[in-house]
Amino acid sequence: MESESTSERLGLLKVLVIQGKKLVIRDFKSSDPYVVVKLGNQTAKTKVINSCLNPVWNEELSFSLTQPVKDLTLEVFDKDRFKSDDKMGHAELSLKPIVSAARLRRALGISLGATMLRKVTPDTDNCLARDSSISCMEGGGVTQSVWLKLRDVESGEIELKIKFIDQPGRPSR
Repeated sequence: MESESTSERLGLLKVLVIQGKKLVIRDFKSSDPYVVVKLGNQTAKTKVINSCLNPVWNEELSFSLTQPVKDLTLEVFDKDRFKSDDKMGHAELSLKPIVSAARLRRALGISLGATMLRKVTPDTDNCLARDSSISCMEGGGVTQSVWLKLRDVESGEIELKIKFIDQPGRPSR
């Protein structure tokens, strides 16, 4: 197990949990979903949306991104009042592409927005539901929009927007 002193802080990772689509029914006719997002030992969760299979959260969760870069994991749950919450699927997202795109942006000295740096395509090693592009943000940093297909359930996708902001004061080259 690595100690905090051996991890290098790379910057701030903001995860905007936008919405879910076609989530599974876990109650009688619907579900009360919320999302738990984890990065290493950091955890954050969204609010519960009652009686909805296509919830809109639009909630931004913040994490400190350190080296070595770990995968972002998310789990969707159905909130239950009198028993433990039901699982509604899970997904992982590798953050290595967004970190390497940020390094590329720094190396090339790109500071303008709307410059696409990289495209990530769905395959058997990731949970992507469709192609995902990584672009520069105005004012520095990079952003990635993703749709993740939930695993171990009949259906369900979660839309996220990931923003990676380099740690201030880090050398640009």
